[in-house]
Amino acid sequence: MKRQHPARSRAWLLSGAFVAILTLLAAGLGLSPAYAATGQITGIAGKCVDVAAASNANGTQVQLYTCNGTGAQQWTTGSDGTIRALGKCLDVNAASNANGTKVQIWDCNGSAAQVWTAGSDGTLRALGKCLDATGNSSADGTPLQIWDCFAGANQRWTLPSGGGTPPPAPGKMPGAPYLYMGWGNPPNPGTVMDATGIKSFTMAFILSSGGCTPAWDGQRALTGGTDQQAINTIKSKGGSVQISFGGWSGNKLGPNCSTPQAYANAVQQVINALGPAVVDFDIENTDEFSNYTVQDRILNGLKIVKQNNPNVKIAVTFGTSTTGPTGDGLRLINQSRALNVPIDNYTIMPFDFGGGANMYQSTVNASEGLKNALKSAWGWTDAQAYAHMGISGMNGLSDQSEVTSPATWTQIRDWAKSKGLTRFAYWSVNRDRANGAGVPSGEWEFTRITAGF
Repeated sequence: MKRQHPARSRAWLLSGAFVAILTLLAAGLGLSPAYAATGQITGIAGKCVDVAAASNANGTQVQLYTCNGTGAQQWTTGSDGTIRALGKCLDVNAASNANGTKVQIWDCNGSAAQVWTAGSDGTLRALGKCLDATGNSSADGTPLQIWDCFAGANQRWTLPSGGGTPPPAPGKMPGAPYLYMGWGNPPNPGTVMDATGIKSFTMAFILSSGGCTPAWDGQRALTGGTDQQAINTIKSKGGSVQISFGGWSGNKLGPNCSTPQAYANAVQQVINALGPAVVDFDIENTDEFSNYTVQDRILNGLKIVKQNNPNVKIAVTFGTSTTGPTGDGLRLINQSRALNVPIDNYTIMPFDFGGGANMYQSTVNASEGLKNALKSAWGWTDAQAYAHMGISGMNGLSDQSEVTSPATWTQIRDWAKSKGLTRFAYWSVNRDRANGAGVPSGEWEFTRITAGF
């Protein structure tokens, strides 16, 4: 569905038996698995566990470094015992438990060298040894190793507990309207957060800057510009971000990345640089949505993304008819099941579909069609299907002059909440000015409604 300017289109796991044994052993030692959270791991002198040079090459040394908020210091602790950064796992070199063995990052492989348990004494253990800052030093660049456990200052670590880049809560994602820094006098998200109570935004759009290289709008660098400044503001105020790839127009990554792995690598660059809670794939138009070779490339790429980032949620967003997904949407749903892609949320865009005068009823009808398609493909119950569904509307007038007023958007929100949908968004905050979307409305009125999701 069109969202053009100005209304632009927008794990490796251990076997169950092995995990059970590790859990029993850990319990006997006063240890517990490092359960899912994302943020910094700090140690001696408050320094951060850091991947040297922010490189995700296998074998890169893990070290101590002054905390700086970069992706090289954003660690996700998983219920499988892994600790991940930059799409790789914290790993003991060669699975050796000899004192002084290097700690590095490596492809996640489910081995015991990548299973860590947190001790009540602050230690972090693998292979019967403790994570240790070499030489009891807190200097920047001090390499980390494993060593006999003695719980000294250089072996005590503070794990993330939801600080830093927060992963999405299980199930429901916060309402997250689209914010596009490349057009339409984009507002300061902090101002909008203070005025409305909104806690999350969907940042648009990641495109190709040439080949399989991601950039904001295909033009602006991932870091150092207005997009990152907006994300930093959101996070500094306790919020989270979803980052959207694709949209209706522009040069997209799907057709430009030659393989699923290449596509996943491009997505990983964005995750590493910006730490989103959710990655949203807005699959539209003939270059991605109707091109089934590209559809498959994206879907297979998303399997890799999820494997490497188990706590980052994946949403796919696509157009719909008034009765549910069209042929391309049905194919996307059925193929995601055939390929067993772990998509957290299927979001429809119920606008630009000839919805007529009653956009509330048309949106409900389209959503029920999505529910039925998901039930058919995955064998889910109604409740399971709703829990994998989202709505991404258009505030005010759509490209086809369909009218979604604040009152209608409130009705749609309340219906979505009543059915247990887990994603709610609209295009866009840029248009959410007093009467700025072509209907009578107040400043940030649609955002305020969305915050109530």
